Amino acid sequence: MSFYENTIKNMNKSAKIMKLDPETLQTLSSPQKTLIVSLPVRMDDGTLKVFEGFRVQHSELRGPFKGGFRYFPEVNLDEIKALATEMSFKCAVAGIPYGGGKGGVKCNAKEMSEGELERLTRRYVQAVYQIIGPNHDIPAPDMYTTPQMMAWFMDEYSRLVNKYQPGVVTGKPIEVGGSLGRGTATAQGGAYVLEEYMNQNNLKIEDHSVIIQGFGNAGMYAAEILHGMGFRILGVSDSKGGIYNEDGIDPFVVLKDKKEKGSVTKSDEGKACTNEELLEKKCDILVLAAMENQVTEKNADKVKAKIIVELANGPTSAEADEILAKKDVVIIPDILANSGGVTVSYFEWVQNQAGYYWPIEEIELKLKRIMVDGLNRILKFQDEHKCTMREGAYISAFDRLDKALKLRGSGAHLKCKVYLNK
Repeated sequence: MSFYENTIKNMNKSAKIMKLDPETLQTLSSPQKTLIVSLPVRMDDGTLKVFEGFRVQHSELRGPFKGGFRYFPEVNLDEIKALATEMSFKCAVAGIPYGGGKGGVKCNAKEMSEGELERLTRRYVQAVYQIIGPNHDIPAPDMYTTPQMMAWFMDEYSRLVNKYQPGVVTGKPIEVGGSLGRGTATAQGGAYVLEEYMNQNNLKIEDHSVIIQGFGNAGMYAAEILHGMGFRILGVSDSKGGIYNEDGIDPFVVLKDKKEKGSVTKSDEGKACTNEELLEKKCDILVLAAMENQVTEKNADKVKAKIIVELANGPTSAEADEILAKKDVVIIPDILANSGGVTVSYFEWVQNQAGYYWPIEEIELKLKRIMVDGLNRILKFQDEHKCTMREGAYISAFDRLDKALKLRGSGAHLKCKVYLNK
């Protein structure tokens, strides 16, 4: 099952449970707009290379499209459609006034120079700028895109429209309109949700061990934040593999080793293993912070964790969901767990619009309130419908999206015929 098919299946399951209006489901099952572009870029060696890029705008029922863009060799339209769709639900779960969008370019950013990446980023802006803007579609960093690239993006867009527009993109450096707390937001938001869930269920942090798959931005900060809260970190991994130590590891030492030696697998903090092996190691909490479809029907039964926190997008397949539910594994789903990133992006956008910037204490307080409110609303729907937390999350989002659709009149419009005046 593809990532997009998996997303649609999750939507259909929850829609059936809540008896959602079929026309609302139909409306939200397809993106509003899909753009595929060719991006010719002059490389450092003088050759011309043409990259394929995408921007998908899923729904603007509750506000401007919002979603990152990624640079990755395996970027494809199916993936971008799924991510754009999930962004609509993620923003609705968080209760922030955005719809969903997503973009990407098929490239290997690791093998490109800074100059090549800047030219590619500016070319991407030139190709999509007519359908984006601070009140229409607001991109952000994602896999292998950085705050520096967001600065180039903002600069190129401002040049094209002949007006300084810091709010066209979020995740920028502080010096050009970025927000404090944006870099750690995804991990911090997930930590707030996990902490609140454990408090509500009388679970002690110091009694619980954690494995984190993925050591990029979200995974690295998650390891540091959870370690600081008192969780025992037993294992971490990056794209080259992982390490595991049942006595615990120090994520700060692992990060230092990764920077010096190129991979967490080179660290002496634990014994090296594959990413696949790490998912099956003994732990209480498994944090998925890598890519989609990491836990599937092939390995779900081997997962020993009792709580899964999805900091990545779509890391658990629909089939794995069913297997894990039978094992009473609690999954804190991606559209809640990793919504801290888009929430602080929203804060950045608000600050850009107002020209007034908040201290970190205010940002963290606002983020925690939104994450905890989102969890409690999901738990309410979960209890009402006797369903999983993922199904409760989709129901929570559908509830807001359905109301917005009907209030705006699109539902009625679907049933009407349009007559031309003679």
